[in-house]
Amino acid sequence: MLELARLVAIVGAEHVLTRPGETFVYECDGTTHFRQRPAAVVLPASTAEVAAVVRELAVAGVPFVARGAGTGLSGGAVPIHGGIVIETARMRRVIEIDADNRFARVECGITNAAVSKAARPFGLFYAPDPSSQAACTIGGNVAENSGGPHCFKYGATFRHVLGVTAVLPDGEIVECGGPLADAPGLDIGTFLVGSEGTCAIVTEATLRLLPLPERTETLLAAFSTIEIACDVVKRILAAGLEPSALEILDRATIEAVERSVYAAGYPKDAGAVLLVEFDGLSESVDAASARAQALFQEAAALGFERASDDAHRSKLWKGRKGAFGAMGRLAPDLYVQDAVVPRSRLPEVLAKVVAIGREHGLRLSNVFHAGDGNLHPNVSYDRRDADEMARVLAAGAKIMQVCVDAGGSLSGEHGIGIEKRDAMHLVFSDDDLLRMRLLREAFNPRELLNPGKVLPTGKRCVEAKAGMLEPSAEDGP
Repeated sequence: MLELARLVAIVGAEHVLTRPGETFVYECDGTTHFRQRPAAVVLPASTAEVAAVVRELAVAGVPFVARGAGTGLSGGAVPIHGGIVIETARMRRVIEIDADNRFARVECGITNAAVSKAARPFGLFYAPDPSSQAACTIGGNVAENSGGPHCFKYGATFRHVLGVTAVLPDGEIVECGGPLADAPGLDIGTFLVGSEGTCAIVTEATLRLLPLPERTETLLAAFSTIEIACDVVKRILAAGLEPSALEILDRATIEAVERSVYAAGYPKDAGAVLLVEFDGLSESVDAASARAQALFQEAAALGFERASDDAHRSKLWKGRKGAFGAMGRLAPDLYVQDAVVPRSRLPEVLAKVVAIGREHGLRLSNVFHAGDGNLHPNVSYDRRDADEMARVLAAGAKIMQVCVDAGGSLSGEHGIGIEKRDAMHLVFSDDDLLRMRLLREAFNPRELLNPGKVLPTGKRCVEAKAGMLEPSAEDGP
């Protein structure tokens, strides 16, 4: 049994939340149909405090999960076995920026966008850019191996993490990697990136910084159909061009965006718009931009525009970055898929995705990273409607099957979490899953840390229960 007073002694009474009105907001992440209220929420301010809290929970056998901003889209931070949420929002320091060696050391609770803001005075930036970058945290990005529009050129989070400080499930603090190549010791930091917070809690990260590009060119082209937009993506890449981003929004998404505060001036009569960005040396960017515009014309684009300045560029990106938020006008809840398919299969898979939405009577829209085939079918729904909720989950399962059948994978950046956990067998054999479980158990043998995520449960499911928590006498209702 655990007395909350022991946690209060570590982080202070104001940083242990137990009242229903306080814990309510931690019962889900951005995927709102997975919900479980934690018994308590603890907000440590340092790696040492995280470790001390974890040691107390490990001794008491209480399950726990780390959480950043709660922007995840697979249920990864939901405390499905109750227990404790370790909220990292107070850990927002930029510990160091080394401009000469191009790296930053930051705490896990800092937002993605804040890293680039801190690096900009040095002429540097942090490349991974999830659409939620203004809110999502580095700790969550590391856990999920987050992507973003510009990861087509720069790669996902794992390519930019040089080292981490992490707290293991027994409270031990470990240092992995660092800014120097071939850092001594086992390279377990690489393994922790994308492990979805099931093996350790990353509390600090050393991140690779890149020089700000000399020139950035942003283009928007409108097409009558999404198939034509996908074909232009293939033509751009076949021409040997190297855009930093290739994003497509379908008509349903355009309509939602243009009726929202994220309106970007996208043509409402288009079947799809393609957002293309080039960055690098001015001469190469000019040449690539001219070639792309010629390809737009060859494909009979309804029209295209080139951002004239930074403000114009920001406006064009506002619609893409705000697309998920714009869906809030359509329904109270949003289910966002993120399976990946080969680029060559995009048109046929998208047609099947749309057909699945119609078959289940759902309001479905598409916005996606076209360059790497990372789809984002969005289903707008109301989780209070049990029948609609069942149709959403059924459609999601069919979409995953279609993507896998096309030679794709379950997730490009959102992670497996709860959402895709029971679909892992579509891609992996029983032997594969057993080896994954054995590897995780090497770090998390009692499965107290973020139990019930990623790997299908079953006979070896977690036995820990939230009822192992005993409130202290000072706790209010």
